[in-house]
Parts: sequence; structure tokens; C-alpha cells
Amino acid sequence: MDSASRVREYTAEVVEELKKVTWPDREQLRNATFVVIIFVLLIALIIWTMDLGVRAVVNVILDLFAR
Repeated sequence: MDSASRVREYTAEVVEELKKVTWPDREQLRNATFVVIIFVLLIALIIWTMDLGVRAVVNVILDLFAR
């Protein structure tokens, strides 16, 4: 089997599988997007807070050795 026929077979299988997919409607897509944005903002806030805490601890340690 040459590579061109394997590519055609693979492409045909991909098309068949994509026909089986249940695609979300506009409302589901909007809700999922909203949830993802909120989740990303929440994680960013957590990381920012952790960064502030670590930065404060590092500054305290550096100030101890800077004297």
C-alpha cells in the first residue's frame, strides 16, 4: 500500500468519524466559552496571589542577607 492510498484512507476515516460528532449549538458554545473564561481568570488570580506571596518571602530573605 503506497503512502497516497494510506493518506486517502485516513482522510476518509476522519471524515466518517467527524460525521458522528455531536456539535454544540450556539447556546452551549456560549456557555462553555463563558465557563472557560471564568476558569482562566480564576486560575490567573490564584497564580498572581501566589506570585505576590512568594515575592514577599523572597524579598524578606534577601533583606536578611543584604545587611
